[in-house]
Amino acid sequence: MSSVAAAIHAALMTAEPRAKCFATRDVARRWKRGDLDWRFDVTMPDQPAWPHKPELLPPNKMPKRGKFGSQRARIALWHSLAHIEFVAIDLALDMAGRFGEQMGEQFVSDFLYVAADEAMHFALLARKLESLGSHYGALPAHAGLWEAAHSTRHDVAARLAIVPMVLEARGLDVTPATLERVRSAGDENGGKILSRILDDEIRHVGFGAKYFKICAEKRGNRPESLWQALVKTHFRGVIKPPFNDSARLAAGLSREFYAEVAL
Repeated sequence: MSSVAAAIHAALMTAEPRAKCFATRDVARRWKRGDLDWRFDVTMPDQPAWPHKPELLPPNKMPKRGKFGSQRARIALWHSLAHIEFVAIDLALDMAGRFGEQMGEQFVSDFLYVAADEAMHFALLARKLESLGSHYGALPAHAGLWEAAHSTRHDVAARLAIVPMVLEARGLDVTPATLERVRSAGDENGGKILSRILDDEIRHVGFGAKYFKICAEKRGNRPESLWQALVKTHFRGVIKPPFNDSARLAAGLSREFYAEVAL
């Protein structure tokens, strides 16, 4: 029987987007059925396999989207979201494969569940792009999303602090405004996709917060203080309002976490 680590590694090293989605959902199903051994006999890669396209650019080199009403701007929006969800598949897989042995079986179950969700989100967004006459890889994309994972690869608490509790939590803040713009433009299909993603991401951030608090308790630290220290050490950007306080609170992130570090 294959090990859970080997199955996760295989999904991470699948480059073609649709194949990665299939491999990810397959790992989650096999784990849930009990078809994978609890063995961590394979080391996770420093970087997953990705397709040749999209071209990855530094944030300051990304082209402007333009006004939302244009076809070009709509495609750019959905392409950006698709890229975020594509990288999020690898972030969740790596979380389970890199830290699962340390954190336990439920941790692996939860983050493989997240990975399968992210694969579903990507598939929805890829179809949305195709309905607009485009495809994932047609435009350049942000190169920095994996950097947060790589820089925190030696510390599960730092990884949880930065990826679910900063990067994914930021999605909770910005998605409602994007959802409103999309619906105002008459795009009900797009609105349904974003609404589904927002609901799921609250749960994903919640997993991050849950396990971060467990890490803090084991270290004898107050969760809010440990999170603030790790953010100052490992996060290069800024945490700034507006905040979706209700969604953050639903995910286990009270203002005590981020008020002191926000600009």
